[in-house]
Order: sequence, then C-alpha cells, then structure tokens
Amino acid sequence: MRRRDPTNGAVVRIITNAIAVYVAAHVVPGIALRGGFWEVVLAGFLFGALNTVLKPLLLLLSLPLLVLTLGLFTLVVNGIMLLLLAWLLPFLTISGLVPAIVGSLLMGAVNTILHVALRAWC
Repeated sequence: MRRRDPTNGAVVRIITNAIAVYVAAHVVPGIALRGGFWEVVLAGFLFGALNTVLKPLLLLLSLPLLVLTLGLFTLVVNGIMLLLLAWLLPFLTISGLVPAIVGSLLMGAVNTILHVALRAWC
C-alpha cells in the first residue's frame, strides 16, 4: 500500500480551491476576481483555511437552523464563508448573498469533480 504524503494532499486542496474560486468568479454573475495567478492561489489557500477553522464553528452555532431546515441552511453557511473570503481579499468582490450561495454550490461541484479526478494521482 502506498503511503500518502499529507503535504501533497494540502497542495492539491489549495489548487482545487483556487480553480473552484476562479471558475465561480467567471461563471456566476455577481462574483468578480481581479488579479493574476497568485491572487487566485491566495484565495484558494485562504478559503481552505477558513473552511477548516471557521466553518465547523459556524455550523455548530447554526445547529438549530440546520435541524429546522433539514440541513438546507448549510447552503447559507457556505455562502457566508464565501462572503467572508471576499471581505478579507480586496481583489474578490461578491454583490450579495445569492451570488455567494450560487458560487459556493458551483465551487463545491468543481471541488468534487477535481478531487475525484485527482484521487488516483495523490
């Protein structure tokens, strides 16, 4: 059995997050990303860090709403995470909660597709 390098997985997550942010910015109206390659990589890194640190806390705090909506409030939490990313990065702008929710849905789909495609590689 091949031993997996955790650093390799982290790099893959940063790259897939960066690609997902880039795709969302170019597909979803209301999301704009100004900058080049390194800005996109920074956005991918910071989005991964926010999801690792803050998202579990937000999900715990919103647990009553998650139960009440049978989990659909997770879409709002994901949109809030994307809005927080835009608030932290001056080169990323999002015009409201609806584009953020649509962007987070698209980013989730892109991340899933890329992780399945890259599973054999790393």
